Parts: sequence; structure tokens; C-alpha cells
Amino acid sequence: MSVITIVGAGMMGAAMAFPARGNGHEVRLVGTHLDREIIQEAKETGYHKTLKHQLPEGVKCYQIEELAPALEKADLLLGGVSSFGVDWFADHILTVIPQTLPVLNITKGLVHQGGGQLLSYPEYYAQKLGHKKLSLNAVGGPCISFELASHDPTDICFCGEDIALLRNMKKLFKTSYYHISLSTDVRGVEFAVALKNAYALGVTLAIGLSKKRDGQEHYNSQAALFGQSVKEMSKILALYGCGSQNLSLAAGDLYVTVFGGRTRKIGTLLGMGYSFDDAVAQLEGVTLESIVIAQRTADAISALAEQGKAKPEDLPLLRHIENIMQGAPANPMPWDAFETEMQ
Repeated sequence: MSVITIVGAGMMGAAMAFPARGNGHEVRLVGTHLDREIIQEAKETGYHKTLKHQLPEGVKCYQIEELAPALEKADLLLGGVSSFGVDWFADHILTVIPQTLPVLNITKGLVHQGGGQLLSYPEYYAQKLGHKKLSLNAVGGPCISFELASHDPTDICFCGEDIALLRNMKKLFKTSYYHISLSTDVRGVEFAVALKNAYALGVTLAIGLSKKRDGQEHYNSQAALFGQSVKEMSKILALYGCGSQNLSLAAGDLYVTVFGGRTRKIGTLLGMGYSFDDAVAQLEGVTLESIVIAQRTADAISALAEQGKAKPEDLPLLRHIENIMQGAPANPMPWDAFETEMQ
């Protein structure tokens, strides 16, 4: 039996306890300063109030002040904070753990450092840590937290530099419903699953546009925007030197994101004609990671374009999303710009 400490008691962090406990490992769930109510209720009843599931029997819950005992003899640290908590996680967690403790990060996102330089979170963590060297690994692929808790099968990817370590981590979590591929292309995996957040916003515009037009949800437009998203994600992955095999992770994760969650809500509102500010206000208190990723990616591509390294006209859907975030209406959709000739 191994000891797995999860820091970040949000929905996905908690959901990862299900395959881990299913394999008989000790799981310690540590809430951040934002998770106090979640952890308190879980301590008292075993119920996770946002995941809306009873946690697996035996999961031990800790408030952030109890981090030290939660880390004692841990074999793996799983980072479960949102993208808005990555600096906190780096500054308050990664700086205090021993270098021998491997990290598996489930947070998806990118950091734009200016000049078109985008970093995945493992790359960003390594930069922030400087001379402290940790084994920084990550999870990517199609997986919704509450469906993982319900044991709906999926196939995701663990990525890191050490394939032997990845194989050991796979043994900790692999179950009949949680299937795990492995990759040493950390940048490729992480870019792929981060980009899908931005493009899920683009695809879900079609939901709002069709509902506004005739009150129905149609699928031609969603499928067309899905295809355009895959095309553009492929180009961005190539721009940043990511392996083309990662496109399947981007597409799979895009599919599941379009069908549920926060990104679907804001994309639908924008498509229905709400201004960007009004749509965000309607979802006050909801973490909108898709907007952050879309803006950072658009900013980076613009910077590369200024250097002659990218062509914004090759990414018309991303440009449309950026224009919407700057106040432009979702309609008209630039359908003509998506057309191509292939010979």
C-alpha cells in the first residue's frame, strides 16, 4: 500500500481518491484555505459537497494547517488546485516538500511569459523552484470529475520525464474504469489539454447561437466548430514543438468539455447575445479557466505574429474568441474564414 497526499480538495482532486482508494492505497485529502467548508463537512460526514458524492471509505481529510502530518511518509503528492492557485501551490507546497517526493499535477493550463513564450504548469513550476529539483508530472485527457467518481470509463495520460516512475504511478491509479496511457512529452500533453479549454468556449458559442435563432440546440454548427478547433489546435501544437500524437488528447478532452461544465455555460451565454462582461457577471463565483487560457493563448500568438513566427489568419476561431472577450458580438461567426482548399 502506498500513501497518496492530495493537496486541493476541489472536485477533480477529490475524484482522484476514487481509483486510488479502489486500489487499496491510503489517501489523504488536504484542503487549501479556500476548501475549509468542504473539508469540514467531509471530516464530519464523508460527503464532498461540490463533487456531490460520498468519498471512498477510508479517505482521511485535513485542513491546510494539518499539511505536515498529511505529508508524513507520503509516496506521491497530487496537486489538485485550480489554475488560479498554481502560484500558491508552488510557493506554499512545492517549496516545503522533500525532493524525493514525486508530484502529479492535475491542473490544466498555460502561462504566457511575454514574447509568445508559453509554459505548461510543470515547466512553470520548475522555473519558479529554481535550484530545487522535483519530479514534476501531470495528468491530461478527457475526464470529468463527477463521472470519474461514478466510475464511468475513460482513458487519460500521465506525462513526465521518467517513464519508469510513470509506470509506477500508473499502478497506483489504474482501474477497470480509469485507463492510463503514458508519455514523456510533457509539453505536448499539457499544451493539448490546456488548449481545449479555449476552444471549448468557441464550440459552445454554437449552442447559444442556435438557441437564439430558433430556440433549439443544433449539432451541424457545433460539429463544424469542433473540427475547426481541432485544426487550429494542431497548428498551435506544431508552433510550440509539441508532438502531433497529442492531438487525440486535445480532441477527446474538447469533446467532454463541450458537453458539460462551466465553459459550456459561458459559451452558450455569449452565443445567445450576452456581452462578455454580462456573461461573466451571470456566472459570478464560477472559475472560468477557459477565458484565462483563451486570452493567454491569443496574446502569445499575437506576440509570435509580431516576430513573423505565426499567422493569426491561420487561427480564425481563436481570433473570433479573442474579439468576443474584447467586446465584439459572437454573431456573425466567421464561417467563410474556416473554408479551405486541399489538393
